[in-house]
Amino acid sequence: MFERFTDAARGTVEFAGTEARTLHHDCLGTEHLLLGLLHQPDEPAVAILVRAGLDLATARNAVQRLLSGRSLPDAAALEAIGIDLDAVTQRVEATFGAGALSRPGGRSAGGRTRTATKRIGFTGRAKKVMELSVRAMRGRGDDHIGTGHILLGLLREGGGLAVDVLRDHGLDLAEVERAVEAEAI
Repeated sequence: MFERFTDAARGTVEFAGTEARTLHHDCLGTEHLLLGLLHQPDEPAVAILVRAGLDLATARNAVQRLLSGRSLPDAAALEAIGIDLDAVTQRVEATFGAGALSRPGGRSAGGRTRTATKRIGFTGRAKKVMELSVRAMRGRGDDHIGTGHILLGLLREGGGLAVDVLRDHGLDLAEVERAVEAEAI
């Protein structure tokens, strides 16, 4: 599948896998693809995001913040009895480090320890991003898939945590798509 990917596009997927493993996630999602892109700020498509103030550290923090809100659906119930979950999370992470409330020791949901070299699968949304990247390449008549095609795939998929991070950062998805089409492929 990756034979038409540029070195930078392959790097995006490799960095995405590293990000997923670092976050102790069992699947590679759209958020990991976004982080994988942001590992390469000099790539023209990624530079569009960086110029808008979205760098790797900012996006990684947004992913962790948004995930913490998603993974604990009972936050409202806790708040109703006087427990501020954000404050608790901040105190725990201040004491034990960022991600301290994530799954410990790289264990999967089934309790099996994952190794750093184990391949992880793509989520449905991430698979769709890759499919849309191929469509973007074909639609433009290009003979390779670059980082711009992957970013277009993320934007056109239109959902997932990556899009939440972009919107949370105040980016207009249509404007970013136009910029990528015009200057970054």
